[in-house]
Amino acid sequence: MTSSPGAADPTTPAGPAAVPGLAEVPGLAGVGGLAGAGDLAGAGDLDLAGDVVELTAALVGIGSVSGAEDAIATAVHRALRVVEHLRVSRTGNVVVASTDAGREQRVVLAAHLDTVPPADNTAVRRSVGPDGPEIGGLGSVDMKGGLAVALHLAATLPDPARDITVICYDCEEVEAARNGLGRLAATDPALLAGDLAILLEPTGGLVEAGCQGSLQLRVHTTGRRAHTARAWTGTNAIHAMAPLLSRIAAYRPARPVVDGLEYREGLQAVGVEGGVASNVVPDRCTLRVNFRYAPDRTPAEALAHVRDVLATADGPAVAVEVVDDSPPARPGLHSAIVRELVAAAGTGVRAKYGWTDVSRFAALGIPAVNVGPGDPSRAHTPGEAVPEQQVRDVEVGLRRFLAGDPTRLM
Repeated sequence: MTSSPGAADPTTPAGPAAVPGLAEVPGLAGVGGLAGAGDLAGAGDLDLAGDVVELTAALVGIGSVSGAEDAIATAVHRALRVVEHLRVSRTGNVVVASTDAGREQRVVLAAHLDTVPPADNTAVRRSVGPDGPEIGGLGSVDMKGGLAVALHLAATLPDPARDITVICYDCEEVEAARNGLGRLAATDPALLAGDLAILLEPTGGLVEAGCQGSLQLRVHTTGRRAHTARAWTGTNAIHAMAPLLSRIAAYRPARPVVDGLEYREGLQAVGVEGGVASNVVPDRCTLRVNFRYAPDRTPAEALAHVRDVLATADGPAVAVEVVDDSPPARPGLHSAIVRELVAAAGTGVRAKYGWTDVSRFAALGIPAVNVGPGDPSRAHTPGEAVPEQQVRDVEVGLRRFLAGDPTRLM
């Protein structure tokens, strides 16, 4: 592993074991105010050992839109390196910290550092919502509340019953080719090794098992260009798309049950591109389609299914182009360690409808689930906010599971 230019050896702990505890602003030690978006100039260390809610607020205060995660990666790396019981490394904007207590089991806690672009919501907000006090701001739900939980647990469990690896990575909110966890899996898969992986994605504090696959397609129709004053001499490629749109609109998605959990598939047209000029019959049209499919299908089966849906006996010839296919992950509820996590969390379990990076761990044969604070329906919205109590509850449930003893909660 390599560190950022000019940084000290990332595998060697530096400084005192305790993270500085006195901060002018809770959660950000030694800083007179939260860091601005993407700017840590003059900032002190994140207080990983302090209150997990204040740590959430401090992380929300560090801008980290996908592709611009250097400031938050630097802050996280700097804070983890002073924790004596952790081995810490950094490659680019991926930071990995792990305990080495020689336990029989290892649990990976994975949390992405990045957010979607802002929607006039970069400021940290304190408010009261339906579930009590909450922390608002860009990334509060997806997923700086979960990131705070992972960092706090890593810093405050020096002697866990299960060894811990925390992976903080960049570019989860953009195309798969840029995903930091994917890069790590390709270049150093040993760092992902474990008996269970927990993605701190927002789940409302529930255990969400598995994930659905996401197939992105472009469907192309062709026609013959002509002047609109003599439209009968041409063939309109946009009109040729109509029967395909009708089939998608009439599609009835399946609701399969996998390992006792109900998933809900979905086939949606998400974009149309076509047209030349206002006086030209268009000869090309492209429809963008997204198919979310349950983990009882393979990627090949999902593609074949969509082709069958789009096929028409008397319609135009179409070309189907696969843009991206992120495979699903099965729930893994047969695993004893997953059942132990569900029992420790005490919040119940349900299917994960979206796609998450649990799929990457499943591909490596590692059971993986999603557990994190925040309502996923509020993610990526201007009013994004995470309830403070959910952050605390998730931290307590995961601490109980990692400590292996209900009495060792602090």
